[in-house]
Amino acid sequence: MSTQIIRPARSLQGSLTVPGDKSISHRYAMLAGLAEGTTRLINFSTGADPHSSLACMEALGASVLHNPDGTIEITGVTGTFRQPAAALDCGNSGSTMRMLSGLIASHPHTFTLVGDPSLTLRPMERIRSPLIQMGANIDLTDGHAPVAIHGTPLHAIDFTTPIPSAQVKTAVLFAGLQADGTTSLSESILTRDHTEHALLAFGATLTRTSSRGSQPARLSIPGGQRLKAVDATIPGDISSAAFFLCAALLFPDSNLVLDSLGMNPTRAALLDVIAALGGRIKILAVEEHHGELIGTIQVNCAPDHRALSPFIISSPLTAQLIDELPVLAAIAPYTANGLIIRDAQELRIKESDRIALVAKNLRAMGAVFTERHDGLEIPGNQSLHGASIDSGSDHRIAMAFAIAALRATGDSEILDAESAAISFPEFFTSLDSLALR
Repeated sequence: MSTQIIRPARSLQGSLTVPGDKSISHRYAMLAGLAEGTTRLINFSTGADPHSSLACMEALGASVLHNPDGTIEITGVTGTFRQPAAALDCGNSGSTMRMLSGLIASHPHTFTLVGDPSLTLRPMERIRSPLIQMGANIDLTDGHAPVAIHGTPLHAIDFTTPIPSAQVKTAVLFAGLQADGTTSLSESILTRDHTEHALLAFGATLTRTSSRGSQPARLSIPGGQRLKAVDATIPGDISSAAFFLCAALLFPDSNLVLDSLGMNPTRAALLDVIAALGGRIKILAVEEHHGELIGTIQVNCAPDHRALSPFIISSPLTAQLIDELPVLAAIAPYTANGLIIRDAQELRIKESDRIALVAKNLRAMGAVFTERHDGLEIPGNQSLHGASIDSGSDHRIAMAFAIAALRATGDSEILDAESAAISFPEFFTSLDSLALR
């Protein structure tokens, strides 16, 4: 286990390109593995999680080539996965386990999906339930991994998501792509739409109907479709960029430029929150790749910003910001008037109980706040001191409190700091290059 010492900084200056988006990397890896032909991906995520998806594709018969220039080429199985020789190891990746279950459920083999101890504690019934409705044969252990899938033909369903979850939506759409009939899915709270863009990029037919009045947004996907390989550039991960966007709020003279950043509207709500908390954001360039927006932005702190009341994050915004909430909470004590997070009970069943760990580490740094079952209420205008930070081996907690430590009095130590490699192996190097001390 590694420990990272974070010394206070006096500013944040420079430019940065963050690794490729994890969510998009997962989806492109899986669809490329199923497709016909060779997909070439530029800026694939360097995080460990998407590479678990790549390894699973190889185990299922796809060919994965890591080129010296950093591109990845995936030659797919043309619609027919093979029987893997061993269990499919999803590592720490809930995205891999949940989405892959939908992708392979109709293939005539027996699959076992396993993961590390953290992943084994995360709920899997949420994807088993709709897939069972489609005719899948899936066994869990007390609602958790290992996941045993006995491949069988699937039929279409009309499904309404009971919780806002892009992973559940993806599992159903991936299964529907290969089912008999047209599968429809409705969600009352819109989740990130990377799956829809990825399916369209690989040549699938997919129809989308926007919400109207009380009618939720609806997706329909005909079954029996074949996918074709693509060449694609993956945008920079805005959830990784969130740590640096929040760091820029901490210093009056900060100036940060983020290049090639994913600006998908279902993810870019973060930019609105950064602005509400005192950030000044300028979009310098933007273009589209396979339905995904990629842009360059500049962010700095508005020194005259004075909030009149705490900023409130609640449903549906909570669902859109679920990955960014830990770092927003970690810097909340430094903001002008604080932050209230509600409807975030999903954080308690991530890689860790993120609400509890945020609370533990804020307390260690001397913050005053209130912990709720579904969130936190954190007053602003506080001063924190350095502390020993328990990351719980959770990558987002480790990185969130590395950012909070930049404004603290005295050094902080981040325990189990190597967990950052799950999503952002270059994080501490990048942070050190931008922090002026």
